[in-house]
Amino acid sequence: MARTAVRFVAPSDVVRIVLGWGAVAALLLLGPVLEPPVPAVGLVSALVVVVAVITVCAFGVVKQAEALAHRLGDPYGSLVLTLSIVLIEVVLIAAVMLGPGEHGTIARDSVMAVSMIILNLVIGLCLLVGGLRHGGLAHNRTGTSAYLAMLVVLAGLAFGLPAVIGSDGAYTAGQAVPVVVLTLALYGFFLLRQTGAQAGDFREVDERVAPRPRAGKVGGSAEPVAAVLRRHRTEVLVRVGLLVVTVLPIVLLSHDMATLLDDGLGRLGAPVALAGVLIAMIVFLPESITAVRAALAGEVQRVSNLCHGALVSTVGLTIPAVLVIGLGTGQTVLLAESPANVLMLGITLLLSVTTFSSRRVTAVHGAVHLVVFAVYGLVLFA
Repeated sequence: MARTAVRFVAPSDVVRIVLGWGAVAALLLLGPVLEPPVPAVGLVSALVVVVAVITVCAFGVVKQAEALAHRLGDPYGSLVLTLSIVLIEVVLIAAVMLGPGEHGTIARDSVMAVSMIILNLVIGLCLLVGGLRHGGLAHNRTGTSAYLAMLVVLAGLAFGLPAVIGSDGAYTAGQAVPVVVLTLALYGFFLLRQTGAQAGDFREVDERVAPRPRAGKVGGSAEPVAAVLRRHRTEVLVRVGLLVVTVLPIVLLSHDMATLLDDGLGRLGAPVALAGVLIAMIVFLPESITAVRAALAGEVQRVSNLCHGALVSTVGLTIPAVLVIGLGTGQTVLLAESPANVLMLGITLLLSVTTFSSRRVTAVHGAVHLVVFAVYGLVLFA
């Protein structure tokens, strides 16, 4: 078993893991030195090193994610990467809330930043490069519609409803409990259908030329997922382990560098919210790279699985987690967004529904999403 496992671990994987965790250890040791105010040269140097390490680790995550996607097929392969990143992010947000101080807006700010980055920047870039290379890209409209239906409801519960029925932008205890139950129930049901009876709705449209694959099949082949896991159990376990231990330093480093970013942006006079956007971009860098590579390969449904799936998981897990922590600790969890951000989110969701209601998505769709993200940047500086 050990020899077989080693066969799937390349020297470059070991280098990335050592580099990532070494950087995490270095930041822990240098914590007092890097507390503001940090000299400008030291600040820039630290940020450059951290971003470089994150980038190197990100390509390692992409390698394992693509190997798993090839072995398991979609949506299972994409789901492994998505849940790995999202679950780690949820745990870290929960850790911040349970730590000292008041952090009632951390979930709102993080999820809002992730929403605009994924739905406009990443998807816009994917559709642009994919459309320029392949022309129109056919996607599985049933699966994409399911993602967007989930996002409309979950985003409304997270950001819109608290402003209308909540108390000063936060749910009361009596409101938070049913919202948590409904959100988790809906997300759980969606996940069950996505990996079961409706798995075929989340595969590339080309695979549906043949008769619709039955639930639990990999790729569109006749081999059930359980059979694949039995035959390739060692490889799948090793690659999942490598993915997690490589992606964890990325998330840890991104949060450790938040202090450095706040310091640097403060000196430049940039808005505080920009730090959250930059950190969210770094956290989801592996997923973004994987999505762009999928777009270049013409796999637009995989782009949807990675991007829309990541956001559904982010909202579906983060909001219930922070509401439960708020109820348990007595913290006020502010979820209601500003009118400008609510408008931008509404435009983004409407645009997403319009884009993916088309049978084929094109470079023009991508350009429109990128413009919306640019406008969101203007809103941040307003």
